[in-house]
Amino acid sequence: MMGHMAGEQSISGEQAQPGQLIELATLPNLRDIGGWPTADGRVVRHGMVFRSTALHSLSDDDGAALRALGITTIYDLRTAKERTEAPDLVIGERANLSLDVLADAARDIPAKLHEVLVDPVVVARMNAEWTRGQGAEHMSESYRHYVSLPSAIVSYQRMVDGLLGEDPAALLIHCTTGKDRTGWGAAVLLSALGVAREDIYREYLLTNDHLLPTFTGLFEKFAEAGGNPEVLRPLLGVDARYLDQSFAEADRVWGGMDEYLAGCLGLDDRARGTLRDRFLQ
Repeated sequence: MMGHMAGEQSISGEQAQPGQLIELATLPNLRDIGGWPTADGRVVRHGMVFRSTALHSLSDDDGAALRALGITTIYDLRTAKERTEAPDLVIGERANLSLDVLADAARDIPAKLHEVLVDPVVVARMNAEWTRGQGAEHMSESYRHYVSLPSAIVSYQRMVDGLLGEDPAALLIHCTTGKDRTGWGAAVLLSALGVAREDIYREYLLTNDHLLPTFTGLFEKFAEAGGNPEVLRPLLGVDARYLDQSFAEADRVWGGMDEYLAGCLGLDDRARGTLRDRFLQ
């Protein structure tokens, strides 16, 4: 099997931990989602499933480091506009699957936040609107969409189908900032594998430790353009209350997470057993 197994060291030489951060300067928030324990006493394998931001800014050295992880398939959860404006560097040997989670959503998502969020017009609008709590509500709406939007259902179904069909090689899941659509994708997989809900939240919230510090310059430029940096936090960070929205939507629409996995995504007991045999040790 490619990648590194549980108990082995990361590419930085450190002992692998749950949610292991892999530090690449041009690919923030690259994490191995292995290492989390499951209800049946097994552990999610290291070196098989990674998550990150988009790959459009990779340096040559970081691209080589990413290839060294043995990744053969990439699940790109961005919109067509995001992919066109900021195309990924080609990493996978076989497939880069475009899964447009928010194709049916009304709002556009900017691919290059660093450029959009220093535009004085955008800054002024965010100052006026997002200080009234609209930022958090916008994020909450997106997280409900991940469960019930038709394009999201199709995208996460295709992701699950790919996971079921994968041979024992490494794969990468990402969107633009690697925290929201990717966060729900990771939560779906970890839920199917039997990881405790509290650990799924722990994995999700690691983004605030690993991604937010990389936005220091953006916060400063936003302030220079007249913005209140605090209004950016709902957009650039994660919040347990956002993930609450997705789980609550699964409860509301499907009657629970198990029912969502089985009835919406096709992960019945047999399919979940296949995933567990493949991704647990």
